[in-house]
Amino acid sequence: MMKRHLSKLPHLRTGFGNFNSFLCSCFETGSTNGDAKGLLHQQMRMNGTCCAKLPEELPKDNMLIDSFGRQHTYLRISLTERCNLRCQYCMPAEGVSLTPGPKILSQNELVRLANLFVSSGVDKIRLTGGEPTVRKDIEDICLHLSNLKGLKTLAITTNGITLARKLPKLKECGLSAVNISLDTLVPAKFEFLTRRKGHERVMDSINAAIDLGYNPVKVNCVVMRGFNDDEICNFVELTREKPINIRFIEFMPFDGNVWNVKKLVPYAEMLDRVAKHFTGLKRLQDHPTDTAKNFRIDDHLGTVSFITSMTEHFCAGCNRLRLLADGNFKVCLFGPSELKRSPSAGC
Repeated sequence: MMKRHLSKLPHLRTGFGNFNSFLCSCFETGSTNGDAKGLLHQQMRMNGTCCAKLPEELPKDNMLIDSFGRQHTYLRISLTERCNLRCQYCMPAEGVSLTPGPKILSQNELVRLANLFVSSGVDKIRLTGGEPTVRKDIEDICLHLSNLKGLKTLAITTNGITLARKLPKLKECGLSAVNISLDTLVPAKFEFLTRRKGHERVMDSINAAIDLGYNPVKVNCVVMRGFNDDEICNFVELTREKPINIRFIEFMPFDGNVWNVKKLVPYAEMLDRVAKHFTGLKRLQDHPTDTAKNFRIDDHLGTVSFITSMTEHFCAGCNRLRLLADGNFKVCLFGPSELKRSPSAGC
């Protein structure tokens, strides 16, 4: 289930004005690309979201610059709220209330909105969930999105349970990058954490992605003290002979989590463990918008990264926008607000 906000955190300014009327107008009128860009331009002018005055004719590259000067070129689209796992840090065992199916964005609505954002400067789209592979029309969605003019990367973040059998077709449909979530290499711990079986299927998906030529195959691992922090070096070992980028993620307190600071393994501690166990650890040059701190180890084919969401935030370089499965719009994962579709507007 996509984590929507941290209700107990203070409100964080995101730098964007109210996109509500802009998004709703696109749904309500079935706007053409030119019309939609005009709406976006108008909305950003009305809300003063750029650092400087906007010109009458806004260049494409400036369409999604917020009031902090950040250019948003990366759109994350949640295809569904449904998931085939019940990870303990994500949702309760009985699941959560889901948005009724008719209120979930249709394929046409998804593609229309994605086209709007790509025409406004977005060049990377990531499909998320819930679990995106449970959506039956995911292949068609990938095909349409990959053909959008100006899109450079179409990625997916998945738990890998059904990915192995679907990935060949998804690649044919234009899927260009893969992130697979895996928090343990021990099957029994996997079943305990996710409340489901399936560890072997996730490993099969990682290997299938490698066999299909994805490079790197990114593996996301949320590190939790007392659960999987003893596996950090085992995960790093996967990078020795395979083009895997292991991404260690600091545990974050989302809604419903029982936050206990003792669960957090800070980046500095994780890095120290890796440095003591492996020789030749070198820092790589990160892109200004990277959320990860990236490293390479001598004689390893893959790489190691750390996502320091809690101890060293990366807000200043954030270039992400989030479109939720119900059509609501979210700028900041840590912010409490969402811009909602208005039922009265027919969107």
